[in-house]
Amino acid sequence: MVKFYRKVASRVLTLTSIALCFGLIATAHAQENADFLKIKQSGILKVAVYNDFAPYSTTKGGIDIDIAEALAAKLGLKVSLLPFPAGEELSDDLRNMVWKGHYLGYGPADVLMHVPVEPILINQNDKVTIFAPYHRETVRLVRDIRKVPEFKNLDSITGKTIGAEKISIGAMLLLGAEDGKFRENVKIFPTAFDALEKLKEGGLDAVVANRSEIESVLGKDANFKMSEVPFQRMPPKGWIIGMAVKKDDTELVKQLQTATDSLVASGEMAKIFEKHGVQVVAP
Repeated sequence: MVKFYRKVASRVLTLTSIALCFGLIATAHAQENADFLKIKQSGILKVAVYNDFAPYSTTKGGIDIDIAEALAAKLGLKVSLLPFPAGEELSDDLRNMVWKGHYLGYGPADVLMHVPVEPILINQNDKVTIFAPYHRETVRLVRDIRKVPEFKNLDSITGKTIGAEKISIGAMLLLGAEDGKFRENVKIFPTAFDALEKLKEGGLDAVVANRSEIESVLGKDANFKMSEVPFQRMPPKGWIIGMAVKKDDTELVKQLQTATDSLVASGEMAKIFEKHGVQVVAP
């Protein structure tokens, strides 16, 4: 009889534990759905984009802004943009614009555009989900072929005046290349756009910048040609960019991932990039 009651008690405890687990799961799902429901009820998707970041986001528009509007439309929402200046570290941007908000009261947004989908960044930021890759970016050297007819390696630009954006990957790699060999000939500009415009005007021999920046400014001008730059510390395949939301916003992740997949499959993503003179590169 004692054994019988022990079996019954054990079974009751097991069933109770299972019910409790299902209850916790149901509560978690309900909270996830509630968070997304709040966004749906507001009718607004708050999207953080970087300031002065052509061709992706500027006061006149950009690729990331158009993607944000297209994604929101897929979700039946309108966009409210939260432009902001980049912090010293990407983790600062994720904290200020995704999961916490700035101490001055700005943000957070529902989603941050243009986030590198990199394992190290993902592992260092456990309060966000980084997902939905939509483009692969690379660093390239673009030269005026009238001044630099051929480019085989970095020796081809010895003695040439090269432009680069301040605090950019291209600038850091160029200034440090071959023990600073090119440092005296590097001209630093506030933005890559400024450097590329100077190249276009004839004031530089070449520029090191992101491929998308080069394409958006120079287009198909036959006087300028892009080349891969053999920097030792730069992965030749570049890096993948996507977006980020708060870690527990799993329903929003699901909805945005589905919407992104739809934009890619329909060709709309490629058209958005083409509108700004850039060729999208599949991640």
